[in-house]
Amino acid sequence: MTGTIRAHTFKPRDLVGGHIVIDLVNTVTARDAEPIDWLDGYPRLLEWAALTGQFDAAALTDLQRLAEAEPCRAAPALDRTRELREALHDLITALLHQDAPTPATAVDQVEDHWKHAVARARLTVRGNTPQLRVGVETSGLEYLNHELALQAFDLLRALPLERTRICPGLRCGWVFIDSSRAGRRRWCSMATCGNASKGRTHYQRNRQATSRQGRHQPPDDQ
Repeated sequence: MTGTIRAHTFKPRDLVGGHIVIDLVNTVTARDAEPIDWLDGYPRLLEWAALTGQFDAAALTDLQRLAEAEPCRAAPALDRTRELREALHDLITALLHQDAPTPATAVDQVEDHWKHAVARARLTVRGNTPQLRVGVETSGLEYLNHELALQAFDLLRALPLERTRICPGLRCGWVFIDSSRAGRRRWCSMATCGNASKGRTHYQRNRQATSRQGRHQPPDDQ
C-alpha cells in the first residue's frame, strides 16, 4: 500500500467488517482514493486489538511491556502485520472480482505468514474441536500477526463471496460481510457512508430543482 500513515483513535464504529480479519484490512481507509493507514505504531495496533475484544487482556498487556522494552523489535512486527493486511486485502478483493486474476504475490505472502504462525502454534482440543493456538510466550511481539494469520486461513476457506462486499462510499473502500437477513446491505455503515451518500443525493436533487425553477422563472414586468 502506498499512502499516508495517520494517527487514529479506534472506535466501535470502525469494526464493521463482520470478521476480525476483515476489520484488520479496514485499518486502512479511503482505499478508493488516497489510502490512509491508521496503524501509526505498535501501540495503535494494541489499541485496535483491545477494541475488537478478540484477544486476552493479559496477553495484550504482555505485548505492551515487550514493545516498550524492545521497540526495535516492535516496529518490524508491525510491518509484518501491515504486510499480512495488504496481502489479505489484495487476495479478498481479487476473489470478489471473480474475473480478475488471483495475485500470486498476495497468495505467497498469506501462505508465508500462515506457515510462520503454524510453526509457533500448538494443537489443542476444546470439547471435540482441535485448534491451532498461539501465545505471547511462543510468538512474542508477532503474536497478533500469528493469530490473525491463522484466523485468515480459516476465513478464506469459508468466505461467503455472495455476502462479501466493498463499500462504494466516497473515500471508503472498506470490505464487509453482509449478515443482514435480506442480504441487501450496500454500505459499510449507514451511520457514515450511507448517510453521507443520502445527504449528497438530497443536495443534488435540491440543487437541480432550484436550477429548473430559475430557468422557468418569468421575467420581471418592465
